Amino acid sequence: MDSTTISHLSQGSISSSIGDSWELEGTLPLSDRLKAFKTSQFDPDFFITQKCHTMSEKEIKHLCSYLVELKTASAEEMRKSVYANYSAFIRTSKEISDLEGQLLSMRNLLSTQAALVHGLSEGIRVDSLSAGYEDFTKEDTSIENRELSEIENWLGEFHDTLEVLLAERRVDEALAALDEGERVVDQAKDRHKLSPAAFLSMQITITEQRQKLIDQLAETMCQPSTRVVELRSAVVALKKLGDGPRSHTLLLNAHRQKLQSNMQGLSSTSTSFGLAYIAALSQLVFSSIAQAASDSLTVFSEETAYTSELVTWAVKQTEAFAHLLKRHVLASSAASGSMRVAAECVHICLGHCSLLEARGLCLSPVLLRLFRPFLEQALSSNLKRIEQSSAALAAADDWLLLYPPVGARLMGSTSSLNAVSAYQPKLSSSAHRFNSMVQELFEDVAPLETLQLDGPALEGVLLAFNSYVNLLMNAVPGSVENEENLEGSGNKLVRMAETEAQQLALLANASLLADELLPRAAMKLLPLQQGQQANRTMETPKRSSDRGNRVPEPSREWKKRLQRSVEQLRDSFCRLHALDLIFTEDGDTRLNAHMYISMDGNIDPEWFPSPIFQEFFAKLTTLANLATDIFVGRERFATILLMRLTETVILWLSDDQNFWAEIEEGPKPLGPLGLQQFYLDMEFVLLFASQGRYLSRHLHQVIKNIIGRAIDAVTATGVDPYSVLPEDDWFAEVAQIAIKMLTGKANFSNVEQDVTSPTQSVSAKSVSSIYSHGSESNFAHNYRE
Repeated sequence: MDSTTISHLSQGSISSSIGDSWELEGTLPLSDRLKAFKTSQFDPDFFITQKCHTMSEKEIKHLCSYLVELKTASAEEMRKSVYANYSAFIRTSKEISDLEGQLLSMRNLLSTQAALVHGLSEGIRVDSLSAGYEDFTKEDTSIENRELSEIENWLGEFHDTLEVLLAERRVDEALAALDEGERVVDQAKDRHKLSPAAFLSMQITITEQRQKLIDQLAETMCQPSTRVVELRSAVVALKKLGDGPRSHTLLLNAHRQKLQSNMQGLSSTSTSFGLAYIAALSQLVFSSIAQAASDSLTVFSEETAYTSELVTWAVKQTEAFAHLLKRHVLASSAASGSMRVAAECVHICLGHCSLLEARGLCLSPVLLRLFRPFLEQALSSNLKRIEQSSAALAAADDWLLLYPPVGARLMGSTSSLNAVSAYQPKLSSSAHRFNSMVQELFEDVAPLETLQLDGPALEGVLLAFNSYVNLLMNAVPGSVENEENLEGSGNKLVRMAETEAQQLALLANASLLADELLPRAAMKLLPLQQGQQANRTMETPKRSSDRGNRVPEPSREWKKRLQRSVEQLRDSFCRLHALDLIFTEDGDTRLNAHMYISMDGNIDPEWFPSPIFQEFFAKLTTLANLATDIFVGRERFATILLMRLTETVILWLSDDQNFWAEIEEGPKPLGPLGLQQFYLDMEFVLLFASQGRYLSRHLHQVIKNIIGRAIDAVTATGVDPYSVLPEDDWFAEVAQIAIKMLTGKANFSNVEQDVTSPTQSVSAKSVSSIYSHGSESNFAHNYRE
């Protein structure tokens, strides 16, 4: 966020466009969003005052939500930054720990040298400790022969006592004895009760016994049979002896050896890596790491050097465990596309790993880094398996809509039988397979939120759905996509949908998957977005139906992309039936200008919609009846389908250059009778589309423009069309009579000529007995405008 933006926010204009500005900031990188908080002049009180001065309660809540989200993102960024540089930090800490050990050794060496210098200051020449000891022995022989002091007698007893304590492994008493010996030596030295030779002898004795105790403790810690209490006691004792780094390393090695021993024992009881074995193994590994962390923190607290070594050791154990699972489970699951096994395996491990975070060990990034490539491979293989399985069933699909087979996974929650049986979609066999496999995939991916596989999963399902819709388009006879695939290589075979019911079943498959099944399944991948959506719903209550059908923001674009594929299938269906209506099998055009131009040679025409439009009405009526049974609860899709089909035919007529060239510029002009028939056909389309509730504003305007163009063509010949055309009511009445006759609902007892069959038509005389024509009425008024 630059200074201009900050200034704008500080002026209080945030109250008018706060939502838009935060949505814009949400798309910026985290570093840019935090710039305002990193400046040295940043004042929290001033920032809050300026933000909230003119804001409403809702905007303040929005600001709080935004700041919490920013805090979470900042913490995550810090964690990633620390983890990215953690290896260098651990290496530096290790070097510091080694340096501290060297400094300790140097301090001990300097202490020894100081003692030697002290001896030299008393006039004793010492070349080495052993040589000095011999010199002291020679010089003091006469003294020792004369009298043994009480301290020298105590020295013999002290040596024997330490030997006994070490032999009996009485560590605490041995530590106390060593401490007592050092205290006695220091007191005797200060009071000058020890000769130099006795002083050096006692120092050597204490050092040797101390080293024996250290070696004995190290040996105890390396034994696999050592119990936890004994191990911790040995570590404490070894630390007291001044060898903390070695004791910590031995502690971790002891836990590693015990872990390996337990893993071997566990593997001997199982012959395969099943989920139960994986769960037991995961629990064993991470409980061992937890025990090691507990022992380390208990003995060494949170000293940096030891904590770093503990983290390094835990990472190595986690990596070894992850490589074991990769070799025996994940590699084969990824190759075969067994997403469920891989997902459950990773979910189990992450669950156990997350328990260590309370102890300060965050090992999840290690597992995610190692597991993610295999899960991505498993996801890709699973998606490919969905495509292949759906394509195999589509090759033999009879395109009959059935309920899911018994035992199949249904959409929705499985917590209640009533909830499961409340909605059972009717699909063909290939669509049921596609839906069930996608449901399983989403359920397997959903628990792995930390891997962020929801994006690749949604995109992969979208591609698989597009591939399946292409199969459905290939099943439409004579479709352009079918012809292109037949010409290309690698095309997939699919069974043709010959009947109209089968073709509508193709649309039912695609529309139900895109509009309901797949979006609801995708909700499993968006738990956080669902929670945010629920909060927004509580703030702004809506009708319950709106809340139930609302889709979270992140999936709206994904759902639109699904629907675009369905629209392509729908356009292919409309194009098939429009071309089947307009053209003959030989490729000739049935809807041509000749059918209207030739009417002016007929002395007494029978006024009834043209045969092609009668057939058009019959086709739409049949499709509407079939759609009523197929698109149950989704009547809007059926209405849009019929609307698009009607528009396809009329738009073809509006754009047919040959038709209008012959009408407007042909050798034989369009006459009054042809114009009247054309107007009747268009009014017929308007009426049955309106009664069927699939008359769009666009279609109405196109028909109006077509009629106006035909009237202009007649006017151009010098004939006044309004002097020969009947009133609007006449066209509406004849169209209504035609609809009743074609649907078998006709009843014309008041008409001079009884019409008992759809093959019979209404003559101009019979209709004129009810309505007069030839005068300008509403028709003229409308089209003159």
